Amino acid sequence: MGRALGTLCCCLALLALPAAPRGSALRPRRQPRPGGPSAGTVPSADTACKNRPLDLVFIIDSSRSVRPEEFEKVKIFLSEMIDTLDVGERTTRVAVMNYASTVKVEFPLRTYFDKASLKEAVSRIEPLSAGTMTGLAIQTAVDEVFTEEMGTRPATFNIPRVVIVVTDGRPQDQVQDVAASARTAGIEIYAVGVDRADMQSLRIMASEPLDEHVFYVETYGVIEKLTSKFRETFCAVNVCALGTHDCEQVCVRNGRSHLCDCYEGYTLNPDKRTCSAVDTCAPGRHECDQICVRNNGSYVCDCYEGYTLNPDKKTCSAMDMCAPGRHDCAQVCLSNDGSYSCDCYEGYTLNPDKKTCSAVDVCAPGRHDCEQVCVRDDLSYSCDCYQGYTLNPDKKSCSRAITSSLVTTEESCQCEAIAALQDSVASRLEALSTK
Repeated sequence: MGRALGTLCCCLALLALPAAPRGSALRPRRQPRPGGPSAGTVPSADTACKNRPLDLVFIIDSSRSVRPEEFEKVKIFLSEMIDTLDVGERTTRVAVMNYASTVKVEFPLRTYFDKASLKEAVSRIEPLSAGTMTGLAIQTAVDEVFTEEMGTRPATFNIPRVVIVVTDGRPQDQVQDVAASARTAGIEIYAVGVDRADMQSLRIMASEPLDEHVFYVETYGVIEKLTSKFRETFCAVNVCALGTHDCEQVCVRNGRSHLCDCYEGYTLNPDKRTCSAVDTCAPGRHECDQICVRNNGSYVCDCYEGYTLNPDKKTCSAMDMCAPGRHDCAQVCLSNDGSYSCDCYEGYTLNPDKKTCSAVDVCAPGRHDCEQVCVRDDLSYSCDCYQGYTLNPDKKSCSRAITSSLVTTEESCQCEAIAALQDSVASRLEALSTK
């Protein structure tokens, strides 16, 4: 790890200059300023250069492979870098994170705004030992350090957010996706390797261009020379760092001069100074499956009603509109290509609001097949017949009832009495007629 310190100096020197937008071809190679201080000389506070403000986070490896004397050299190096920086609440803010198998935020960006306090805090840092969880350390920086609550200035301030990782080993976790996510969030990453550091891992985590963000040293013993070289580069005349340029958005150093550039989603105007927003949702400029929504120089994707955005944030899938809680049908929901319609159970009819249902009259004309009488039974019905008719076995049609020829004893007596009376009357009438 002793070797990493020298490299870290170099990477910090590069850090002083503003980064060009992602993918920009305008970013020049940085040239050291001739005539810097001699090796091993630590600049005093009154000779420190006035660099552009930064929110700078050091992430230092203190795993078991870093010997105690090497870790002490790391701390000396951090102190010398603090002396070189233009530290202050409104200039460069510094945070330090310490990691091994766990991660410790030694102090965030909001804690110290003067060099003496920063160096005192650095002197108290102790190694953690065991493990090299570099990915976890970078993720912790994104989640817990680069926040306004912890002292990071708002994005509208256009203060570069920079991470410098120093390690002498190979990450024991997945660092590639974490580093890519951090870079996408606007964090510039410098990777400094020492001794046994894995070069491929350094390249995976660092920002582009890699030859300006990846460094390797064999031992910690070259730290003083790199500190001196860092100051030479860091303090070179740079109108972009000093803020004396006339670029509306991005200033890119170009030798002793500068060029203007624009943020992603903007294009440089003919005056070569100002920028105009491009239509990021114009055909061919976006990857949205259905709807493109412009968003501050960039865009986000959305979906038509009845569809939901997939995890890739680009394509859309039809939702189940009839899932519980997604519809307002009283009884039956019918999915219909990203939409839905309502229906009712048998025996009910859909109301004019196309949502609720009412019970139908199952005995209304045309709704049943009874020959004579329809009798409602809850939501169903049964058939019956008029008096003098009986229901046939089909339970629908009726036949006239057959009267019985059998009479009771009482009825029989009454009939006999009537017949005798009729005979008596007939006899009397016959007798009268003969006189």
